[in-house]
Amino acid sequence: MPTGINLGMYSTKDLILTSIKSEIDSRTAYLKIKESVKNAVLKDKMNFLANEEEKHRIYFEAFFKKNFPGESIKIPDKTPVPLPEIKVDDENMPISDVLQQAMNAEVAAHNFYQKFSLRFKEQKEIYNMLNYIADMEMGHYRLLEIEKENSERFESYDDSWPMMHAGP
Repeated sequence: MPTGINLGMYSTKDLILTSIKSEIDSRTAYLKIKESVKNAVLKDKMNFLANEEEKHRIYFEAFFKKNFPGESIKIPDKTPVPLPEIKVDDENMPISDVLQQAMNAEVAAHNFYQKFSLRFKEQKEIYNMLNYIADMEMGHYRLLEIEKENSERFESYDDSWPMMHAGP
């Protein structure tokens, strides 16, 4: 998300629905990455991130229900606020490229939640929770950054040492 985007043009309802949609999409992407990699440590980390996004989704659904009692949550096909997506469509795409997309999405989510929190400066519990979630997204970014660096190292082994991972 560009840092200059004005969330003032969106309703609180749209921003909560954007949050829910974003968390669902991120969870789905992390599970898809988990299924596409062989590295057990990376699988565990993707599972961890998927579970984190699920917890965020649960929070935002409760937040919606509290603010819009009696209304059903209708997740939009596309988020009202433009946020980067993680696309894991091409099996031949280097994992480092996929992880970079995930890193971009985490930074965008961080910026989004920080800006969203400003609507609730007077409601400290909500303000603090949105900033806490924003901070968690940056933690996710850092975890992904380490994994991206590791994956680039292994990708370069394949370039420099053909058959590096071939058996005896």
